[in-house]
Amino acid sequence: MATEPIASTLKPRTFSHPAVTDPAALSFGRAPRPVRCRATGLVLGAGQVYPELNFTLPPMLVDAQTWPRVRAVYTDIIDAVVRRAEDLALPGLVVEFEHLPPMTAEPARGAELTRLLKDRLLRAQSDFGLKAALRVTIVDLRDELRPPPRRSGAAWSAMRQSLEQCAAAGADILSIESTGGKEVHDAALTRADLAGIVFALGVLAPRDMAWLWDRFVEVAAAHGIIAGGDSACGFENTAMQLAGQKMLPDVLAALVRALSSVRSLVAFERGAVGPSKDCAYEGPVMKAIAGVPIAMEGRSATCAHLSPIGNVAAAMADLWSNESVPDVRLLSGPAPIASLESLVYDCRLLNAALARGSERELRDLHVASDLPHSAQAVLLSPAATVALAEAITRVSDPYARTLAAGRTAITILEQADRDGVWRMPARERKWFDRLRAALDGLPEAPDALHAQIAPRYGALFDPRAYDL
Repeated sequence: MATEPIASTLKPRTFSHPAVTDPAALSFGRAPRPVRCRATGLVLGAGQVYPELNFTLPPMLVDAQTWPRVRAVYTDIIDAVVRRAEDLALPGLVVEFEHLPPMTAEPARGAELTRLLKDRLLRAQSDFGLKAALRVTIVDLRDELRPPPRRSGAAWSAMRQSLEQCAAAGADILSIESTGGKEVHDAALTRADLAGIVFALGVLAPRDMAWLWDRFVEVAAAHGIIAGGDSACGFENTAMQLAGQKMLPDVLAALVRALSSVRSLVAFERGAVGPSKDCAYEGPVMKAIAGVPIAMEGRSATCAHLSPIGNVAAAMADLWSNESVPDVRLLSGPAPIASLESLVYDCRLLNAALARGSERELRDLHVASDLPHSAQAVLLSPAATVALAEAITRVSDPYARTLAAGRTAITILEQADRDGVWRMPARERKWFDRLRAALDGLPEAPDALHAQIAPRYGALFDPRAYDL
């Protein structure tokens, strides 16, 4: 399959040990390797938690006829955001411009809105000193065809152009919620088929991540901006939502969350520096291994989705996000402004704890409030995060890492149940035992797993798109 060459000379790395090995050293607002946004001087992970606001359009079409209305909506929102930021004396802010599909498919559209948003943020810095960064998250369009052509074609061409044009138009941080392997993962998840899930997350996804993030890092380096991070949202958060609807067991959703950490780590091994994406609940493991600042979302993201991890998600956050909110009217005003205010007050509390040196106590309260209620919360504790980070970095092959993450997650959940920290519901026990047995029965070599799953899922993906 023909693909364009990559000119980047950046050498990938393999993390052989975590940056953080003591759970006590994992907390919100501080990361071993802070990130500075060059254009505005905003520093992330250096002792403060900042809000990250994501807003989108109300339900409407996006096409040539509606484009003036689209531009007007984004203009009105960002102007209102800047005004409220000044009223709240906000010292720093990240605005995430998460593309809708037509904004990546037509690169000039995404670039136009990027320029509009960045101009308003720069004006706010000039007017009242707001240090603000703009994260641009493009859409992974490559799933439009089946099986998806991951490395060529019109969808990838539009994505590459969108990256280039948004970087030139003023993006400070580049991100994506990539979907390599999702064509298999979705089918396997609905069957609770761990062999297919592990193949998608441990074989397909890391290969796509390496290819994709080499190109993200190349674009970011060429424009002097930040390659932020990816998100396993399409994998782990799909599992979380299905579990929340009682369509899948919570223990499976928790296991998928641990398994997803390996594919997201690849972005940082290829040169990304953070902040990770807000919907990447695997972010704490990225922080522990790579030392990067992370964005997280929880209780203040209920405008976008429900979850069992609304407090524990804040325990290690450096950016605190609302996930996304449409521009609709609430009693208080536009929904994006209400979201901003919620985020600001959350961040004030976290930063007050940092200023007093009491962040560990507040962190532990966030953890303790969620831990008894969900297996997913158990795996987001600082102790579980370090255990997963250590297991993943003991080996180097992505498939071996995925198996190690899964086995470690099983051990953590068993111990939590044994200690009474979290009680495994009876309805979950048979699923837990089944998943543990399935994980123990997986082959140690990825080629053997490929042969095993091929009869069920081989028609869903193109091996050439993954160098298989």
